[in-house]
Amino acid sequence: MRLSEYFLTTLKEVPKDADIVSHRLMIRAGMIRKLASGIYEFLPFGLRVLRKVENIIREEMDKAGGQELYLPALLPKELWEESGRWDLYGQELMRLKDRNNREFCLGPTHEEVITDLVRKEVRSYRELPKILYQFQMKFRDEIRPRFGVMRAREFFMKDAYSFDADEKGAEKTYQKVFNCYNEIFKRCGLKFRAVEAETGAIGGSFSHEFMVVADTGEESIVSCECGYAANIEKAELGKGEREKTTEKEKPMEEVETPDMKTVEEVGRFLREPEKKFIKSLIYEYGESRLVMVLVRGDYGINEAKLKKYLGVNEVVLAGEDKIKEFTGAPLGFAGPVGLKDADIIADYSVEGLVNGISGANKKDCHMKNINPGRDYKPAAVLDLRNPAEGDVCIKCGRKLSFSRGIEVGHTFKLGTKYSKALKADFLDSDGKEKPFIMGCYGIGVSRVVAAAIEQGNDEKGIIWPVAIAPFHVMVVPVKYDDSRIREVSDKIYSDLSEAGYEVLI
Repeated sequence: MRLSEYFLTTLKEVPKDADIVSHRLMIRAGMIRKLASGIYEFLPFGLRVLRKVENIIREEMDKAGGQELYLPALLPKELWEESGRWDLYGQELMRLKDRNNREFCLGPTHEEVITDLVRKEVRSYRELPKILYQFQMKFRDEIRPRFGVMRAREFFMKDAYSFDADEKGAEKTYQKVFNCYNEIFKRCGLKFRAVEAETGAIGGSFSHEFMVVADTGEESIVSCECGYAANIEKAELGKGEREKTTEKEKPMEEVETPDMKTVEEVGRFLREPEKKFIKSLIYEYGESRLVMVLVRGDYGINEAKLKKYLGVNEVVLAGEDKIKEFTGAPLGFAGPVGLKDADIIADYSVEGLVNGISGANKKDCHMKNINPGRDYKPAAVLDLRNPAEGDVCIKCGRKLSFSRGIEVGHTFKLGTKYSKALKADFLDSDGKEKPFIMGCYGIGVSRVVAAAIEQGNDEKGIIWPVAIAPFHVMVVPVKYDDSRIREVSDKIYSDLSEAGYEVLI
């Protein structure tokens, strides 16, 4: 390709709204242009990289036994109602109506559609297993699109779905695709790791995220030398050891803390460290139900673990009115003493806290010397917090390491979540109807491009892995008007091109 003929416009200035390295460099290099918030055009230079990633994925998926198809992006409401996700998915689902007032959505994912297709076409166990995949634009009405193509409202994705006759077959297929994903990201030249993850709105029994390791990554990863790795939402923590202390339990004492609501404020006033406090957070879930969640003052609640325990898809911190109704006190003074134990759950970190401090459920007051068992008894004590420095691996007991990553792929063992909901059955070897055992597997193709840039760049720009570089060689003639230089330059260009290199002159 001759640069004089190529549709390539680069920029010297960094765009004002470009907030991460990949966003800045993709725009400056002439790879993408912004059409609207979270919506980008891929120009020829960027599309070359996108297609290379796509082709690597296609080749490896075909090797794993996948068959490519193409599904509609415009999806009828009725299918999503069958699965129960029309209301569950929330405001990120792009919804619209046609001229006949029929409701549709633009697909963020295609579990319903592929399950509907297979329930109509596959009848016998003899036709299983099946791995079906596609490449397509997906749509998500992000509340705050950011980071360029990394968190956009329209994004290019490969999604795959597997159908098996039994659990053993489903686990074998899952492992096959899991291995396939490892090969894909290796071929793309990325430093990555697979970590245990929450299943989220997709659902299922277990899942893994494939994370490109980068300091600018949105997500935190915890890992151990033994091989255990998980994202921050999924990372399991044991009970730990009760801190060794000779401190004896003291009588409870109410202290006045005028206009002091936070752990930091009260800690300074009482001259006590954060780890001496019990954070008492009130969450709303289900149909206006409330629960108080306790965690040590220097830790944070893991809402994914809380949702899993409560068996719900969404939890929100209660507003001031709800807090007052629940505790009798304004925001900032909640505590477990005097409340119904059935309305309280606690993290393991609170279980071993001697003479803790919390709100007194009274304005401008806190309680000192609170002890579990004596002063309050939570309905449940379990792992409800985020990991922190110093935590140990639940598998081997060694200290966990922390790093950051960018999610580029996700694999899910779905089980029968969608096949049961959509009554997608097949006949087994005994002639009995059974639901398909399913898996689903996604790769954000446009995300892979951005993640590769986040991982490979310096002060001069992008450092491409060779496998996905837009061109292999650039020939830069000096004084091209000189006939001899033109002749030699053109020969270098043609010889390299004929040898199979992708050349820009």
